[in-house]
Amino acid sequence: MTNLATDAAPPSEAVGPLIRGLAVLRELAAARGLPGAGDLVRATSLARSTVDRTLGTLERLGYLRLEGRTAVPAPRLMELGNAYLSACGLPDLLGPLADGLADELDESVSLAVPDRDGVRFVYQARRRRTMSVAFRIGDLLPAECGAPGALFAAGWTEAEWERWRSRRRADPHLAAFPAVPPEAAGAGDTFPGRVAAARRQGWSGDDQLIEPGLVAVAVPVRDAGGRQVCAASVVSHTSRHSAGSLRETLLPRLRQAVARMERALAAPPAPPAPSGWKAPGRAEDVPAAAARASKQELGPGFVESLARGLAVLAAFGRGRGGATLTALAEATGLPRATVRRSLITLEHLGYVTGEGPLFRPAPRVLELGFARLSGLTLPQIAQPHLASLVERVHDSASMSVLAGDEIRYVARVPTVRIMSVDITVGTRFPAHATSMGRVLLAGLPAAERAERLRRADLRPLTRSTVTCAERLGEIVARAAHDGYALVEEELEEGLRSLAVPVRDRAGRTVAAVNVSMHTSRRSAEQARAELLPELRRTAADIEADLRVAGRHTAIRTA
Repeated sequence: MTNLATDAAPPSEAVGPLIRGLAVLRELAAARGLPGAGDLVRATSLARSTVDRTLGTLERLGYLRLEGRTAVPAPRLMELGNAYLSACGLPDLLGPLADGLADELDESVSLAVPDRDGVRFVYQARRRRTMSVAFRIGDLLPAECGAPGALFAAGWTEAEWERWRSRRRADPHLAAFPAVPPEAAGAGDTFPGRVAAARRQGWSGDDQLIEPGLVAVAVPVRDAGGRQVCAASVVSHTSRHSAGSLRETLLPRLRQAVARMERALAAPPAPPAPSGWKAPGRAEDVPAAAARASKQELGPGFVESLARGLAVLAAFGRGRGGATLTALAEATGLPRATVRRSLITLEHLGYVTGEGPLFRPAPRVLELGFARLSGLTLPQIAQPHLASLVERVHDSASMSVLAGDEIRYVARVPTVRIMSVDITVGTRFPAHATSMGRVLLAGLPAAERAERLRRADLRPLTRSTVTCAERLGEIVARAAHDGYALVEEELEEGLRSLAVPVRDRAGRTVAAVNVSMHTSRRSAEQARAELLPELRRTAADIEADLRVAGRHTAIRTA
C-alpha cells in the first residue's frame, strides 16, 4: 500500500535516501507483526543493502530496536508524531476541554482531523468502554466511517470527491485501513447523503456505521478565521443512547463545549516559532552534530541524509504553529540548503505543508508509528531496558508500582532464582519491607507518606524487618534524600535489593526499578558502587522513553 500524497515523480531536489528511509519506516509501522529485513525488502521493493542501512540508521537514532532478525519500533519514534501534535496545538489547547466534557457526560469524547479522504484521531478522552473497536491516537479511518468524516467532506472539491471514489473502487473492503473492521465498508453507500445532511445541519451522526452498538455525534471546530480545523465527537453505545437520543440530549452540550474550544483557538497564540525556538544547549544534542558523529563512527552503515530529514521533521515539535526554513535550520544546526531539500522531500510525501514562508507538519506524520506505539504501557516501555540491565549486571531486575500498602510487580527479567517464592508480574509484597516499596513511599507527598506509614501493618517478615514506624519513616526520608533504597534481608533471609525511582514528565515517582541478589554475591558497599550507577542509567533510559511516549498520550502502568 502506498500512503504518498502524490503518485508524481519526486522533485529533482528531493532527497532520495529520505524517501527510501521513510518507505521502510512506513512499512515497519504498518506491519501487523515484527518484520525482519527480508519482509521489508519485499514490502518496499528496495535493495537489501538499502534496507539494512536504513534499519541501522533508525536503530542509531533510537527509533527502533533490532532483536535478532526482527525490527521493533521504539518509543522514541513517537517524537515524530509528537512534532505534529505539538505544532497543531490541538491536544494541548482542546484536550482539557474534551476531558471536561467526557467527565460531564460520562461518555467518550474524541478530536479528529482530516487527512485527505480519511480521518485521524488526535485526542481521546475515553470513559465507558462498551465497544470492541478501540481507535488509537493516529489511527486512520476512511471518511465514510464515522461522524467526523462527513463534516470534513462537506467542503470537498470535485477532485477530492473523485479521489474518494477512486479509492473506493480500488479498495472496496477497506484493506488499507486496518483499524476499521471490513464490514464497515457498507458505510460508503450512504456517505454522499450524510455529507449533504452534515452541510445542511452543521453536525453529523454515526448510527452504528463502524460496528453494531456504536453511536456518535460530531460537530466541527473552527479557528478564528472560520476554517474547520478538527471535529469533536461524543461516542456512546446503544445500551445508553439511540442515535436520536444522543442527538437530542448531548448535541446541545457538545455545541457548548465546541464554543469553548473555538474561544481557546481564538486566544492569542504563543510567540512565533522563529523567536521562541532555541537550539539545544550542548553541541552533542544538536541533530547535525549527532548525525556527523554517528556517520564518523558507523561509516556507510549510517544514512546521514535520512537522519537529517527526520531531524527536520522532529524539530517542528519545539513550538506551536508553523516554522520558517531559518528557524528549522537554527533548531537542527543544519545548513539552510539541507533543510530546504528535506522540506521539499517531506512536502512531496505529504508530511509537511507550506504556506508562504511557513511550513507545518501534516497529520500524515502520525502514520510513522504513532498509532502503533500510542498504546504502550509503562511495563512495555521498561522491559527492554530491564533486559539490558540484567545483561550488564547478571542479576534479576524488576519494576513495581504502589498498590495500597503493597508493591505490585509490573515487569521482571529474572536470572537465577534466589527467593523461595516465585516472583512474576502481579506478585505483591508489603511495601515497607522492600527496596522498591521504600522508593515508592519516598516519592509520595510528605503528608501522604506520613499517613501511610502511620496506618501500615508493619509485621515482621524476617528477623531483620523494620517494624518501628518512626524508624521506618526516617529510612524512607533518607531514601527520598539519597534517591535510592537498599534493603538487607528484610523481605527474605539472604536477599539484598537495591532500588531507584522512575519519574514521569512532571517529576512524579510512578514506579521503581530494582536489582535483587543473594547477599553472598556482593557486600552492601559493592552493591552501591557497582549497581547504583547501572540502576540510575536504566531509570534514566526509561524516563527518556516515558517523556516521549507520554507527551500526548496517557501511559498506563499495567
